[in-house]
Amino acid sequence: MANTNITNANAIAACDAIVDSVDAGSGAGKVRIYDGSQPADADTAVSGQTLLAELTMSDPAFGNAADATPGGRATANTITDDSSADAAGTAAWFRVVDSDNNARWDGDITTTGVGTGDMLINSTSISAGAIISISSFTFTVPEG
Repeated sequence: MANTNITNANAIAACDAIVDSVDAGSGAGKVRIYDGSQPADADTAVSGQTLLAELTMSDPAFGNAADATPGGRATANTITDDSSADAAGTAAWFRVVDSDNNARWDGDITTTGVGTGDMLINSTSISAGAIISISSFTFTVPEG
């Protein structure tokens, strides 16, 4: 049984390394919002899920990680709205990709005030052509 613990300083460094990977490539990374089931991990290709929206991140995508007491947390810089959602559906999960479309991580989506997903949005009900916004996005690496 594994019982690995990392220091707070390493959690902050790991958080920086992960969010900085979004800046790989020649341009800004993106957040893609999908319906359907989230794949087993971020290395698994998207298959059968519908892309509902794609939002462009800043370059650099995140500021430096800070102490999240405990752990490290980085906050995304400005994310450009998707001015016209690609399709209608129920937002269930997201994937962050770099500008070369390499997956960096994904997570689940829930509605603000209702769930505790990795990304909280005002409504998971997406209409084709709607404006999709992310007002705040953080990434955390736990200590311990």
